[in-house]
Amino acid sequence: MRENAPSRLRPHFMKRLLHPLVLAVTAVLALGYAYVAHRLAEGPWERSALAIPFALVWIVPVVYWSRPQNGDRQETWFDTAAHQASYLAMAWLSFIFVFTLARDAALFLTAAARFTAAHEVLAHHGISSVLTASLIALVAGAFTALRGPRVKEVLIHIPGLHADLEGLRIAQISDLHVGPNIRRGYVERVVSRVQGLAPDLVALTGDIVDGSVPSLQSEVAPLAVLAADGRAFFVLGNHDCYSGAPEWIAHFRGMGMNVLLNENMAVRKGEARLVIGGVVDPAYRGARPDISLADAAKADFRLLLAHNPRLAPLGARAGYDLQLSGHTHAGQFFPWTIAVRLVHAPHVAGLSREGAMQVYVSAGTGTWGPPVRLGMGTSPEISLIKLTGTESR
Repeated sequence: MRENAPSRLRPHFMKRLLHPLVLAVTAVLALGYAYVAHRLAEGPWERSALAIPFALVWIVPVVYWSRPQNGDRQETWFDTAAHQASYLAMAWLSFIFVFTLARDAALFLTAAARFTAAHEVLAHHGISSVLTASLIALVAGAFTALRGPRVKEVLIHIPGLHADLEGLRIAQISDLHVGPNIRRGYVERVVSRVQGLAPDLVALTGDIVDGSVPSLQSEVAPLAVLAADGRAFFVLGNHDCYSGAPEWIAHFRGMGMNVLLNENMAVRKGEARLVIGGVVDPAYRGARPDISLADAAKADFRLLLAHNPRLAPLGARAGYDLQLSGHTHAGQFFPWTIAVRLVHAPHVAGLSREGAMQVYVSAGTGTWGPPVRLGMGTSPEISLIKLTGTESR
């Protein structure tokens, strides 16, 4: 007898539910819901309504992240809508959780200090304040994220810089995350702004895509303009690897970009010689991150592109002058701004140093997950790196 479709699909669905990632996400969401519902919901209807955003967050890891990757699968409008709803719910719940904790802390302090009037206000009006504040934070963060990146100029002093490299302009695009939230229109705005900067080089430091080549090739097509004259250099980020590294490597090379996989290239500007290296992300299965200048000719300036700033010790040991990275998004919004500092310090965002090598970490040109940016230093950016041999005063 022929087995019916539902019975064939059931074991695959049960296997997906037992995936370690799904189990971890389910446990975190269950604990979060238990706390927030206990503190904010006053009846069954409120508890049911509050369960909806938690269910939306749960959908994406269960339905999408834990299934086998299929590079030929085209995303539908439903896939895009599911991701967008899930990511917005993720941001909203993050804000709700933070504001609920803040309210509980305030309730404890006002009770301990016997501020009776303030305690009663928090007890009676605190729930509505938490919900209102979380919505305001969500709208403000979404506006900042979706209005597009600002240009952030970064002047970097390189001692003994060759005269022909004075004022060299490097436009950095990082963490664009073309996919459910970032579409072709946003990419076109990025390209237009980069072109207006008239850069000498364009560095794409990973996480440019979130999806397969068939589903996103038309969305990333405007980036080909930046690859004219061989001036664009690309390194893989972890999301590029999740999206199918071999296919994207071939596609970006077909667009005219120099894709660097643990290798370097020499470029001339006047009489000066630059070496531009690129290291693969740890998520890449084709090779481990490694970089060397042993096979590189003598250079007047050595630039390393590495998506993950935690690879900085590799570049410093190799003898690079400057590393450009991304990956952290500067946390995007609170409380994740704290989390990235715990993981990536001292190379979280902006300019830092690893031995003799300087490291610049972009806050990211797009957004991953929730299209939300909220907090000092988290706005999306196109970084314009300018080199100078003159020390600022």
